[in-house]
Amino acid sequence: MSASRSSNQLVVPQATAALDQLKYEVAQELGIAIPQDGYYGNMATKDAGSIGGYITRRLVQIAEQSLAGQYK
Repeated sequence: MSASRSSNQLVVPQATAALDQLKYEVAQELGIAIPQDGYYGNMATKDAGSIGGYITRRLVQIAEQSLAGQYK
């Protein structure tokens, strides 16, 4: 997910580095190699979907923890 090629715009642009780091961490945990050249065309759809799904789960967990801390 290269920020320069993505049509998605981040609400907080400063989060780009953190999201990239999260992507690499999740891929490593799943044993999936991220293409070094940034071209995802040769990556299996299942692998790309797995990475995206786990990133979403992780972001929801982070948000839930943050909200739980605010409403104690």
